[in-house]
Amino acid sequence: MTGISRRAFNRLAATTLAGAALAASGRGAAASSRGARVVVIGGGFGGATAARSLRRLDGGLDVVLVEPKATYHTCPSSNLVIAGLRGMGAIGHTYDRLAQKHGVRVVRETAVAVDPTRRTVRLGNGETLGYDRLVMAPGIGFRWGAVPGYDRAASQRIPHAWNAGPQTALLRRQLAAMEDGGVVIISPPAGLYRCPPAPYERASLIAHRLKQTKPRSKILILDPKESFSQQALFVEGWQKLYPGMIEWVPLSGDGRVVRVDSKGMTVETEFGERHKGDVINFIPAQKAGPLAAMTGLADASGWCPVDPVTLESTIHENIHVIGDSALISPMAKSMSAAHAQGATAAAAVRDLLAGRAPAPPTHVTLCYDLIAPDYGISLGYAYRVRNGAMVPVEGARRRSPVRAPPSLRQREAALAKEWYSTITADVFG
Repeated sequence: MTGISRRAFNRLAATTLAGAALAASGRGAAASSRGARVVVIGGGFGGATAARSLRRLDGGLDVVLVEPKATYHTCPSSNLVIAGLRGMGAIGHTYDRLAQKHGVRVVRETAVAVDPTRRTVRLGNGETLGYDRLVMAPGIGFRWGAVPGYDRAASQRIPHAWNAGPQTALLRRQLAAMEDGGVVIISPPAGLYRCPPAPYERASLIAHRLKQTKPRSKILILDPKESFSQQALFVEGWQKLYPGMIEWVPLSGDGRVVRVDSKGMTVETEFGERHKGDVINFIPAQKAGPLAAMTGLADASGWCPVDPVTLESTIHENIHVIGDSALISPMAKSMSAAHAQGATAAAAVRDLLAGRAPAPPTHVTLCYDLIAPDYGISLGYAYRVRNGAMVPVEGARRRSPVRAPPSLRQREAALAKEWYSTITADVFG
């Protein structure tokens, strides 16, 4: 490990799994907040954490979670499903315990509009919910059409699989049906997007499966970037485990895809070269979820700026934006970040409803990636607020070393599975 020791970093990370919202302020529930209603939109890692944390902090709050899905399928670990190494059931989680054990009122509807002035949320069934504070965790939206030829309709033939569920299953089926000797093309996005290392983990786990079942196949990564997260570790793993199977083409090598032909199953790069794939996974550029944009919470970047202490929108009062839609540089968009932000938002909401100033939070993020089922790597940071901005805590970084012994890679793979189980248990009850 580089930076902070593994043991010290794990102690920091554990605070996010033991009630980080409570640790953020260190205060008990206040009677003045009783009876207040907090509506949470979106039941992913950020939203579900916020809802559960609010009830942990103040049992007198009326907490309403608005989420249309009965079962939430997580993007983390979905690459294992895509590669045929796990079933969809392994990444599916319900809200039953949030409702039954923790007293969160779960409304299975889609939030279609928010009125920041009247403090109301309109649901797809026509019902309107009033709120004292609103927490929005609407996930990501896609910039459809940013690359000619790739729109919502094209994604039914060339999946992005960047929202877990039907797209995950579609990409899995396509890979299973591909003949040995086929070509899999993966095109990651540039700019900000959900889980920066995930396209490269996906390539790794697909390669693991192909090596076993279709060893003459190839994976071509056409990348509009010159580098990517954890690059040295991924490349080292590819050379050891999948020599000659994965080819990564950076921006300078003509890696930017400028046109997609879903009928012909080809992509065209900037300098006019056409690549034909038997399976193509095109991951489009992203922005804040559609509801956030409709509410006017996003700025010119397409993401939602927030106060780093409270995660309250800097555009609309009484609305807190967390998870992938929030613009909290330099925090990456990840499961761990959304979980930490959900806890922080809950603490801030509780304090603001009680008339107290929230304490500046410390956020800990920890990301595991699998290059093979028994070969893991990790990256972790701690962040705090300084001079009105979120900044990394000096020296508090955890990164897997290159040229590590197989025993460490195996241990990291085991920790990746343990981390997923622990954090989903904390989030979904």
